[in-house]
Amino acid sequence: MLLSEKMKQTAFSSAESSLVAFILDKGTAIEPMTIKEIAEANFVHPSTLIRVAKKLGYKGWLELRTEFLAEQTYLQTYFEDVDANFPFQSNDGLMTIANKMASLERSTIEDTLSLLNHDDLQKAKQLLLNAKQIKIFGSNANLLISQDFALKMRRIRKNVVTSQTMGEDAYEAFNSHEDTCAILISYTGENGFIMQLAKILQKQNIPIIALTSIGENSLASVSQAVLRMTTRERLYSKIGNFTINSSICYLLDVLYSCVFAEDYQKNLNHLIAISELVDKRKTSSAIMAESPESMIHFTESFRPN
Repeated sequence: MLLSEKMKQTAFSSAESSLVAFILDKGTAIEPMTIKEIAEANFVHPSTLIRVAKKLGYKGWLELRTEFLAEQTYLQTYFEDVDANFPFQSNDGLMTIANKMASLERSTIEDTLSLLNHDDLQKAKQLLLNAKQIKIFGSNANLLISQDFALKMRRIRKNVVTSQTMGEDAYEAFNSHEDTCAILISYTGENGFIMQLAKILQKQNIPIIALTSIGENSLASVSQAVLRMTTRERLYSKIGNFTINSSICYLLDVLYSCVFAEDYQKNLNHLIAISELVDKRKTSSAIMAESPESMIHFTESFRPN
């Protein structure tokens, strides 16, 4: 749940409600205002702001203000030229649709990147590196998207599995060993199926990496590392899950790349060595062709010291 939504749904006194309405109406315009100025503008004592903050779960006004401004800034950034729910219209031509979809993809990546936190990414990377087995749980398209990540990870000898049999996910979660790490994907963070798995994994002491939306949600609260996906789409009043899917793909690509980079040359040598043996594709394009220079570099880097 977004902070702005929580502010609308929390029970406040009459004076507190007026104050909250003022803050929501002003948005980022409250940034230069002092606690005294906001209080005077609403004819309340400064302590009212502190009470509101504590009712929302914060230690004080400054903490609430920081979170509120960060959320408002995020919601007002990117996606200025394209609607995540309806990126094109019925009267748009083919190339107009193509251009709008390209704009949507660019905005989604930039948006997701802005949500990435170094410490959470570092935690997620370390959890993956420490795990002997990685299990991915998601539903519908989320699970399909994760299969590409699993394939790439397996190619660098990381044991990654996705549950393929309907109804077996709970068993898969329950049968996880202590050296397992789980990746759970849920846009809302409130998916009953995913939360059931999260509870099972918690009982097994399995660390969880969550890919989910911004704001407070149940999945984020039980996860050891949380990577936020772009949060722009409604649940179903939309053309497709364009930004959600792109955001998940990007985050999984980032995780794979971070793991790959931890032992960069060894992983690269391994990929090239196995590809030389099994990839017999032919090409008439010079761009696709493997160059002798790159293979010389590979051979020299692969040679033991």
